[in-house]
Amino acid sequence: MAKVIMNEMEMMRALTRLSYEIIERNNGIENVVLVGIETRGVYIAERIAKKIASIEGDVEVLSLNIKAYRDDASMAPVLPENHPDLSAKNVVLVDDVLFTGRSIRAAMDAVVDMGRPAEISLAVLVDRGHRELPIRPDYIGKNIPTSKSERVSVHVVEVDEEDSVIIE
Repeated sequence: MAKVIMNEMEMMRALTRLSYEIIERNNGIENVVLVGIETRGVYIAERIAKKIASIEGDVEVLSLNIKAYRDDASMAPVLPENHPDLSAKNVVLVDDVLFTGRSIRAAMDAVVDMGRPAEISLAVLVDRGHRELPIRPDYIGKNIPTSKSERVSVHVVEVDEEDSVIIE
C-alpha cells in the first residue's frame, strides 16, 4: 500500500527552504557548487539552483554518477579527463533520499577525486534514517521515520511525470 508523504506543493516548499538555507549558511553563493547525485538528485539540484538564481544569482550545477565508487561495485572508478576541478569550492551534494549513507560516502570519494573542496555539505529532500555510516545531512527537506522494510520513492516530473514522495 503506497502513501503519499509529500505532494508537488510540499516538495516545492521544501526545495525553496533548502535553497534559502544553502544561501544563508554559505553567506551567499560565491564559490558554491551544487553536485546532484544521479538520477533524481540532479533534478533536485537543478531546481534548487533555479530558486537560488531567482534570489541571489546563478550557481553551478554538476551531475555525478557514483556507480563505480560504490562499495559493492566491482569496477575501478575512472573520472572523465575533462572533469571539473572542485578544489577550494563549497560543494553541496544533493540527493533525493538519504538511507544508509553508502551512496553519500561514494559521492564524497568521487568529489575528492575531483580536487580538494573547501567544504562538502549534504542536502537531501528526504531523510528516512537507518544509517550504516556516520553521515548526517546539513540540509533536510523532510524527515520521514520509516522501517527498514519500507521503500521511499521520490518522483520528479522530469522522469516520472509527477512530483511526489511515496512510501510503500
